[in-house]
Amino acid sequence: MKILSIESSCDESAVAVFDTAKGIELSLIHSQIDLHALYGGVVPDLASSQHLKMLPALIGRAKQECDINGVDEIVATSGPGLPNCLEMGVSAASALAMMLKKPLFGVNHLDGHAYSPFIEVHAQNPENFRSEFEGLLPHLGLTVSGGNTVLFEICTDGKLSVLAETIDDAAGEALDKGAKLLGIAYPGAPVLERLARAGRVDKNLFPCGKNRKIEDDPNFSFSGLKTSLRYYIEKLDAGRLKESLPDICASYQFAVIEQLRLRAEYFARRGKYASLGISGGVSNNSRFAEAFEGMARRSGAKFLIAPKQYRGDNAAMIAFAAFMRPDHLQEAKNATLSVNPAWTIQ
Repeated sequence: MKILSIESSCDESAVAVFDTAKGIELSLIHSQIDLHALYGGVVPDLASSQHLKMLPALIGRAKQECDINGVDEIVATSGPGLPNCLEMGVSAASALAMMLKKPLFGVNHLDGHAYSPFIEVHAQNPENFRSEFEGLLPHLGLTVSGGNTVLFEICTDGKLSVLAETIDDAAGEALDKGAKLLGIAYPGAPVLERLARAGRVDKNLFPCGKNRKIEDDPNFSFSGLKTSLRYYIEKLDAGRLKESLPDICASYQFAVIEQLRLRAEYFARRGKYASLGISGGVSNNSRFAEAFEGMARRSGAKFLIAPKQYRGDNAAMIAFAAFMRPDHLQEAKNATLSVNPAWTIQ
């Protein structure tokens, strides 16, 4: 079975083809980072206009590089995400489904991230993937990106349950906003990580959620961390800020990662998980990956992380999610899909 997928939930336009018997055949991504960097963050109207321009071009490339006439179904991200951006992808997918006379389905963007750590497991042994997947259950997963922070488990019966999520800013958003407060240009999180490598961590400088008992409130919260950074910066003159910037970056990054680690490890200790996976754009952060790889090792779980090209927003993970959770797809009505910008993972 072959699945053609389209992703347009934010500022990446992407098209992919996934063969359930072989793996990812094609993955095309157009990033808008350079455009939005001019404005210090994602501008929704610009993002949607770029999707309108780029999705037909990417579909055209897909036609040239593989036989899309042979696909069995078309899927598109229908939520969560920016409404106008989702509409662009869903409209393109609807037109393509009508042209190719193929069934059309909507996929939850968070399902894409949640299952992306298993893409490489499938690629290594497609024929026996289902049995290998079952051997990695129960699974503890953490999706961390600029818009989402969700801790979940996949039980041995395949059921996915959310354990905790952010009540305000996402972790990636906290890193980008923290970087902006420090005068680092968008997208700031990768630069903040680079500066942090030369810094010294002060574990007590910024709050990491220890004031809230995890057993009473397992959810994440990063808005207070950002406020703490702002108050700290206000006490420094320009010279002192420049001199201590690596240390501030290291300490702020530690506070973000430590809150993620503390809450994930609480659940890791309570359940016997066969695997632990991280996904989303923030999984590119080496300190974050190292912290969770260490946690997996201590708990005796196999550590899973998506290949680098599938950690940010991409269409390959959307096709793979359609394969993994066919019973959670949104069915098209009258050959069209509606978007759900606030669609939650469940």
